[in-house]
Amino acid sequence: MSKTRTDLSEYILLPFVPFQGTIKIPKRWFPMYSDKKVWIASSDKKVYLYPEMANRHGLITGASGTGKTVTLRVLAESFSSAGIPVFFSDMKGDVGGICQPGVDSEKMRKRIDRFGIPDFTFTGFPTRFWDVYGETGHPVRTTMSSMGPTLLARLMNLSDVQADVLTVVFRICRDEGWDIIDTKDLRAVLQYVNDHKDDYISEYGNMSTQSLGAVQRSLRSLEDEGGDIFFGEPAIDIDDWMMTDKDGRGFINVLNSEKLSRSPKLYGTFMMWLMQELFERLPEAGDIDKPKLVFFFDEAHMLFSDAPKSLVQKIEQMVKLIRSKGVGIYFVSQSPSDIPDSVLAQLSNRIQHALRAYTPAEQKAVKAAAGAFRANKAFKTEEAIMELGVGEALVSCLDENGTPSIVERAFILPPQSCLKALDKAGYDRMVKASPFDKKYGKAVDRESAYEKIQKLNEKAKKEVAKTEAKAPAKKTSAPAKKSTTNKAAEKALNKAATSAGRAIGNGLLKTFLKK
Repeated sequence: MSKTRTDLSEYILLPFVPFQGTIKIPKRWFPMYSDKKVWIASSDKKVYLYPEMANRHGLITGASGTGKTVTLRVLAESFSSAGIPVFFSDMKGDVGGICQPGVDSEKMRKRIDRFGIPDFTFTGFPTRFWDVYGETGHPVRTTMSSMGPTLLARLMNLSDVQADVLTVVFRICRDEGWDIIDTKDLRAVLQYVNDHKDDYISEYGNMSTQSLGAVQRSLRSLEDEGGDIFFGEPAIDIDDWMMTDKDGRGFINVLNSEKLSRSPKLYGTFMMWLMQELFERLPEAGDIDKPKLVFFFDEAHMLFSDAPKSLVQKIEQMVKLIRSKGVGIYFVSQSPSDIPDSVLAQLSNRIQHALRAYTPAEQKAVKAAAGAFRANKAFKTEEAIMELGVGEALVSCLDENGTPSIVERAFILPPQSCLKALDKAGYDRMVKASPFDKKYGKAVDRESAYEKIQKLNEKAKKEVAKTEAKAPAKKTSAPAKKSTTNKAAEKALNKAATSAGRAIGNGLLKTFLKK
């Protein structure tokens, strides 16, 4: 446990957001990070992860309840200590306590003593909370133009034909100078294009009313899932996630995904968009001593579930190339088999918690997971995977030369932050104290496609009204109403004419027959 010190030079005063005043924390508050390496676990020796190798990506897997979330938390704390900003999803809403110091207990003390950690100190970490729905964090928004038609088509469950129509609609908006910010913009564009299809067919090809209508219906469904909240401005600036506090610790950005994860496709597409944003916007960084950002993708199977081959290939390309931009991607899931092999091959730092194998398919998955590690003569990897206890894992990370280390059966270090969930009042205090509350707190609705189309429609109505006003009115006389006497006379005249005609016809016929 941490020792009592009387020398004030060993302490600094750190303002801490959820509490008033300051707390005293030793300068050696992070025994897990020293000599430019991060201590993450222990067996009969310490197991390290080197920050300069952290952007070679990683994988955390294990059955439910084996300790993956605590491992994610420990890695996030360690990266923060090393001055590396972190982003991860809080799938169950129970990681908010990372901003507060942990609570001492007999159980925790035994665990710390087992590791022999010198000067262990409970501490909170610089944290910012985000929430797509804006309930327990700063709102996270983006524009529909930024997400693009490919990801939107997947999000809206469009068929190939409907996805092509959506792509054409986006191209029309680009050519017309219409910004698609939110769902009402896209809805207005779809309606306008449907009403003026003949004006676009020659240049953009045919777009059936049925396909445009199907896209509109899918858009309504997306709004029901929260798309009307997520799409808008001010859009998130990813540079706001790559910051450190005044003491050099990386900010931990926590996305509350408890509600978002109930819509797996929305969650998976959102996270894919975040990776795409990082990939497209960050400049090349080359080999650097530590990443600009470490991005944890929890419940990674939601990303790849039902994903078309083209999308998986795009993810593979991003994972391959984003390393050179200074970003480390860490996938978290129950089994390595949840990740496509082409992506799995890019993940060099691996932490494998226990797997259960009751079926032939599960046994095959265990064998495949064991085969991904460099064997350790001290144990059989395949057997160890099924014997691991809670908080225990098989760990293999790249060494300082970039070589995968021999797998170690080790216990993950205890977190320094509080393991309890943060209550609503705690979230509110953190949000209000953040400098981003003013930046992202209120939505902004600037002129975009919806407003421009409204002006076009109003202009068209005025032109129609102006044309109708100039056109000369046609004079039409109403037919005179016939009296009863006139009607009777007309009837008698018609009858007489009919009789006369019949008599003349009969006479002519008789004359013809006589001849």
